[in-house]
Amino acid sequence: MDAPAAQDFDDGLWEPERLSTFRWRKVAVFGTAATVFTGVGIWIVLSGSSGPRTLLAHTTPAPGGTSWEAAVPPPSVDASPSGAHSSSGTTEKAGRGVIAPATPVDPTAAVEPPADPAAEEPSATTAESPVDTLPTRVTAKDARRIHGRYARELSIAQSKMDAKAMGKLEHGLALEMSRAAFETARMEGTQVAAGLWPRPRLWVPRDSTGTTDWFVAVAHQEGVARIMDVMASTPAGWRLVGSTADVRPVPAPLPEIATDSEGYATSLPENATGLSATPRQVARAHLASLQSTRPDARFADGPWTSEAALFWRQERAQLERAGWRLSLSYRPEGAVRSLMTSDGGALVWYAARSTDLRTARRAGALVTLKGAAAVRTGNKAFSRSASVTYGRMYAAYIPPAGSNERVRVLGEWSEVLESHGT
Repeated sequence: MDAPAAQDFDDGLWEPERLSTFRWRKVAVFGTAATVFTGVGIWIVLSGSSGPRTLLAHTTPAPGGTSWEAAVPPPSVDASPSGAHSSSGTTEKAGRGVIAPATPVDPTAAVEPPADPAAEEPSATTAESPVDTLPTRVTAKDARRIHGRYARELSIAQSKMDAKAMGKLEHGLALEMSRAAFETARMEGTQVAAGLWPRPRLWVPRDSTGTTDWFVAVAHQEGVARIMDVMASTPAGWRLVGSTADVRPVPAPLPEIATDSEGYATSLPENATGLSATPRQVARAHLASLQSTRPDARFADGPWTSEAALFWRQERAQLERAGWRLSLSYRPEGAVRSLMTSDGGALVWYAARSTDLRTARRAGALVTLKGAAAVRTGNKAFSRSASVTYGRMYAAYIPPAGSNERVRVLGEWSEVLESHGT
């Protein structure tokens, strides 16, 4: 594949494009007049010639190969105080919107040899150790204990939809997203599913001073999903601050993480050089592409790059035809964290807060949102405006400087934080 044309990465965000309106194409279906739009985003149904037009709007693109709204069976979780889980053979939905194995697996159990040499390094830390609250020389064994505790307590908090308990497990946007998922489930009258993943592989980075204030845990269940959790030290203790999932049948391969003689990875700053672009520039450019609905040639095609941009472009065009305008905003949120890869590139994690705002330009069609956004607005139809705000998290691979490879986005987590309409 030819290398994309060289372009400068810009830390700024692009303004959404404005597309012109088009004439509607009307057809008759079983005696009901319908205005049909091509594409995947929205459609309008006319209930008789004089009734209001209702426009059903998808509020976020779905990963390739999946339905717009996947049906997930309710979890078979014992919500007793002990936090025990059913051992039935069904699958359950994990807190990141994917299906997790139902059979409980203790993440701290030694079911396989450690993936990195430092996993056997002895540690004198205990549950009350300072490594739970302060950056220090955290060992791989410490990290496995920290993440194992998080995974067990997360499953219990999910089974009870305990928003207060989540405050002891997650931080920042991740906490806001998990609590929003609980609220949506309550409004819908459903239950957030819970379950434990197989033993994860850990990468514990050291910075230039030899300290550690974050690490990554990766769990992969074939045919289900690959999950990447980012844990970080906060003033309140170790918390999950980022997470992404790839639910494609065959996830894109992860680059090999570079490790030292002791098995530790190397963290990179947001402005790290030696890459095709700095981690901060890549994060901003990805969000700019989504906001503008223009695919960026520096990124490989995929569900969270070219396909997402195409989704929003089709959504905007169809809304314009119905007399509505779509405005998109993607705002970076939090730190950009990076690990050096063996080929001199970087694996990075970053987050954003996005808002898609639909406003009517003329009287006529009504907008009805779908999915969690519809639940949040009581499945109402709106004649003047409708907006949805999401928390979004991404993982991406940045090739080294001079490489012909393109940036690859390797996973995402999205959650509706709020939705409104008038």
